[in-house]
Amino acid sequence: MKSLLITSLSFFLIACVQVNPPRKISDKEQSDVHLKMGVRYLEMGQLEIAKNKLEKSVDFDSNNSEAHNALAVLYERIKRIKDAEYHYKKSVSNDGEKPQSRNNYGRFLCEQGRYEDGLKHLSIAFNMPLNSRKWFAFTNAGFCYLKQSNMEAAETHFRQALKVNPNYPPALLEMLKMSYRFHKFMSARAFLQRYLSVTPASSTSLWYAYRTELGLKNNAEALKYKNTLLLKFPDSEEAVLIRQ
Repeated sequence: MKSLLITSLSFFLIACVQVNPPRKISDKEQSDVHLKMGVRYLEMGQLEIAKNKLEKSVDFDSNNSEAHNALAVLYERIKRIKDAEYHYKKSVSNDGEKPQSRNNYGRFLCEQGRYEDGLKHLSIAFNMPLNSRKWFAFTNAGFCYLKQSNMEAAETHFRQALKVNPNYPPALLEMLKMSYRFHKFMSARAFLQRYLSVTPASSTSLWYAYRTELGLKNNAEALKYKNTLLLKFPDSEEAVLIRQ
């Protein structure tokens, strides 16, 4: 009797499970799952798998702005420029209130030499009240102005980036370069110190460190930076220059 009771209870539990089938995952949820996987593979450099996942994300939800943005970044990386622009446009048109989409599209347009259009999108991005990472758009605007040889506007935007994020390495490095270019060696040293306090030295930063200390007539410190550059980055363009 006891055995029969257990068996009957087992059938009852199975029946209860079968009455409530698993919830069907919506297309939007499917899109988000593939987006997360695609971004992860993109970060790992596994571009073919990333492309497959991101395309599936868009297939499940053609209005997924973040999926279009990620797919545009991927296409840009593999030099499929027309496809990249198509997805950047879709990302912005689907949700123009996402700062990341505006920032990436603006940067992309500047890279293509379409400065006016690029700066328009970057300006929208860094003027968004809810954009908590405005330094990305400010820095990209700085690069856009640099490409046009507008040093004053470039400096203004790099400084704006550092105003909202004092430790942003790309903006610090550009201010180091600009200070050196205009022979403001003490300023260049200050930006260098700030840069090295938040990120490891690069071949570029060591090159400017070396040149800056030479400008300050500090040959001993310049030699230290030179030796570090040759030791850590022996095959870099800067190392080739420094040996000449």
